[in-house]
Amino acid sequence: MTIVVGFVPTPEGEAALSAAISEARRREEPLHIVNTSRGDSLTDSRFASEPALDEVRARLDGAGVVYEIEQLVRGQEASEELVEAADRVKASLLVIGLRRRSPTGKLITGSQAQRILLDANCPVLAVKASY
Repeated sequence: MTIVVGFVPTPEGEAALSAAISEARRREEPLHIVNTSRGDSLTDSRFASEPALDEVRARLDGAGVVYEIEQLVRGQEASEELVEAADRVKASLLVIGLRRRSPTGKLITGSQAQRILLDANCPVLAVKASY
């Protein structure tokens, strides 16, 4: 079994990574970290740079967990990429970070987290960042 975590270089992504590391240690399972972009903008702040990924690798190495990092640019929504990754690796758990949004923002743009919760074929752990 493997734990999949959606990572973005934000406080929410850091919270998801922290929770995933804790779960990986507790369950003695490897992590599959997914960072994705639809590729429809010139710069996507959610797509982690190499220095950001180096920091993630150092953190994971320090935590002593087995992991792999996957970066995808395939034109799909993050929710689709995470659900597909979880299915592909037969995940025991999918970990995501939540950000605060207004009800109007959710109505207009939808919620990636909601899509993950509804579409995932494994348990989902949703965590909030502490500010």
